[in-house]
Order: sequence, then C-alpha cells, then structure tokens
Amino acid sequence: MQKSLIPLHSVDEPAQPAFVQSVDDCGRGRVSSASIDAKLEATRAALDVIREQVRSRALPHFTIPYRTDDLDEQAAVAARIAAEAEQVVLLGTGGSSLGPQAIAQLVQTPFSTPAGRPRLGFLDNLDPLGLSAMLASGDPLNTHFLVASKSGSTSETIAQLLVVIDALENAGFRQDAIGRRITIVTEPKNNLLRQIGERFGCTILDHDPNLGGRYAVLSVIGSLPAQILGLDARAFRRGAARVLEQNINALNPADAPAAIGAAVSIAASDAGLEQTVMIGYGDRLERLAAWWRQLWAESLGKAGKGTTPMTAIGPVDQHSQLQLYLDGPDDKLFTVIDLATKGRGALIRPDLAADPALEFLAGRRIGDVVAAQARATADTLVKFKRPVRRLTIPNFDIEALGGLFMHFTLETLIAAHLLGVDPFDQPAVEEGKMLTRQYLQAGTY
Repeated sequence: MQKSLIPLHSVDEPAQPAFVQSVDDCGRGRVSSASIDAKLEATRAALDVIREQVRSRALPHFTIPYRTDDLDEQAAVAARIAAEAEQVVLLGTGGSSLGPQAIAQLVQTPFSTPAGRPRLGFLDNLDPLGLSAMLASGDPLNTHFLVASKSGSTSETIAQLLVVIDALENAGFRQDAIGRRITIVTEPKNNLLRQIGERFGCTILDHDPNLGGRYAVLSVIGSLPAQILGLDARAFRRGAARVLEQNINALNPADAPAAIGAAVSIAASDAGLEQTVMIGYGDRLERLAAWWRQLWAESLGKAGKGTTPMTAIGPVDQHSQLQLYLDGPDDKLFTVIDLATKGRGALIRPDLAADPALEFLAGRRIGDVVAAQARATADTLVKFKRPVRRLTIPNFDIEALGGLFMHFTLETLIAAHLLGVDPFDQPAVEEGKMLTRQYLQAGTY
C-alpha cells in the first residue's frame, strides 16, 4: 500500500473502490490524448493547493468528512422526526435540496419507501400550484417540514415556509405545535429564517457559514436527511474521506481520479467542446446528475469560461437524445455511468420470450438489459468519434455516494484551477436576486 503523503487521518482501505473510471476513449475526434496529458500535468499545482488546504484545515469542505461530533445531535433530531411523521417535506432550493434528493433516491422510489421511515419529499421550486397541492393533499398531523437555507434569506424558501405556517395555523395548530413540526438548518446568524424559527420554537441546526450551499451535501444538509431515512451518516462521510485521500495521496496526477476527470474536461473545452453530458444508467443516478449540474455550472461558468453541463438518464434518454449526440453537432464530452447491473433485477422467463424475435431476452435479467444498453451507448459514441469517459459503480450505497460527491467536488475545484476562475462565488446570480426583491417591493412584476 502506498504511504500516505498526508498522514492526518486513518481511514481503512475499502473492500472495493466507490467507482472505477476509464478515460481510454476520451482522446477521440477533436480531443487528442496529448492535450489530455498536458492538462493532467497542469493539475499538479491544483493538487498541491488542495493538499495544503487539507493540511491546514483551511476549508470545511475537507474537514467535514472526518467529523462525527455533530452526528449524535442530528441522530436525535432524525429519530424524533421519524417517530412522529409519516412524511417529511424539505423546503429548500439548489444545494440545500439537490444533494438530499440524490441521497433519497438511494432508498426511495415513486412506489416505495424504507420500512418504518417517513417518505421524504421535496419542494425545491417555487410554484403556486405545486405548493398548494402539497398542502391540500398532505396530512399536517403526520408531516414534518425540514427547511434549509445557508443564508437564511433565500426568498423562495422563506415564502414557502410562511405559507406552510399559515396553513398549520388554519388547521388549528398552536404556536408551540407548529414549532414542533418544523426543523430549520441555517447559518448561526440573526437572519430572517432563524428569526422565524425562534419565534415558533422550531429546532434549529447550524449550517457552517464557510460552506457554500452547493458544496454542503456532506454536512448537516445531507447527513440529517440521510439519518431520517435510516442511512449511515458515518459511512456517508467515510466514503468521502476515502476518495479525498486517494486523490491527495497520489504521487502523480495520473493516480488521482479527480485530476484525470478535470484534465479531460478542460482539454475538451479547449478543443471547442462546449457541452459536457452526464448519462447515468439507473433511476437512482438522476438526482446525483442534477446535483453535479449545479456544481459544475455555478462553480465554473465565469468570465466567459466554463462548459455547459447536461444530464440524461438511460435507457430512456436513448430514445430522446441519442440521435442528437451521435449525428448532431460534435461539441460534447460524454460521461457514461453504470451501476454494474449485470445479473441483477427481475428475471425474464424463457417461455415468455420464446418467440425467435425475443430470444435475446430469454433468461436475462432486467439488469442485464440495462448493462448491455449502457455499454452499447458508450461504444456507439466512441464509434462516432465522440470522447467518452466511463464510470462504473460496483456497489451503489451511501458510502459510495459520499465518495462520488467528493470526487465531483474535487474534479470541479481542479477544473476551476485550470480555468483560472474562483469556484466558490457566483457573482452573476446575485443580480437576479436583488432585482426580484426590488420588483416585489415596487409591485412592478
């Protein structure tokens, strides 16, 4: 085993990696292997910066994976919520919601919820019909509201909360009963959300003020919903720590998966591929891809730089987007993710597929079909000279998900270094927020 370059932590080697990455098919078409190698060499400086940030504990992004001191308090809150509610609705948007949605997809489907656990739903987009429909169809006696906003001033989230409080009051709940049905996560400042929470006696958990929303999934933002769903928050963070250490302890960038991913992405950008597409083969990857899309777009899209992230889910999007990818503009880098589904899922009985036209399905499992389609899509893209990165996740559990969150965080930070942009701000977004407030105050919308 390679000796750790940063012997700050002791995380045992996993039985298997969170994922296996292959970039053998990335040096295709307009992207050359030489350009990828050059960008990979340029990641050395970025890796050095990250190593120093880990050593100095300068960023909470790299200390949270090793924290456990906050998990007991969260576990107590989660246990009370799970005991009292059949449904939990998370009010939040962007980074406060997308990460928890990806976590929930591990164990929830449209048709099932973990036994003995509340169903976790999300109101992440402000829509008058959607909010009203939720309140009209829900049972306030058996619903808990989890409200998340780092700044405590997110107008969409506060608007939702005020409407929820009004609905609870109209249902006959007293102030203390309303507070028991609401848990708030916000930074430890006297902001609007905290003021509302204190007024009604809500449980309030602190959001690290130095951790931007889109980077916060390993914190209480993700670990509390995970525990509400009965998932192991320690394993969640342990998976992230393992991936972090794999990258910072790599002797060469070629041994750091996040550096490789960043190098491929920026080499593709330099070659004029202005879009990057993540195709996940499995419903459970859909919200992870959405989380990545925000992270990549908001962190890198600055000063005329960055690439546009797009998401697709297989096999369904083979029927809606693949024609464009293969025969449309050659301006995309592809990442195809599969869940190693071979041999998994329901069996297709041979006698039901006895027709010669169906015999290729006879005796196969649903996971076999998905695995074949994932490989076929990637191979066809390569045949059409599109650059393709492949990720295989052998065991998609909460620990692997924590590792993937860390991988894409590191990949984004390294890509930002190569582009020369600040990955932590979003100055252009603030203009729209200020105008929204002005229009509402003036009634000019």
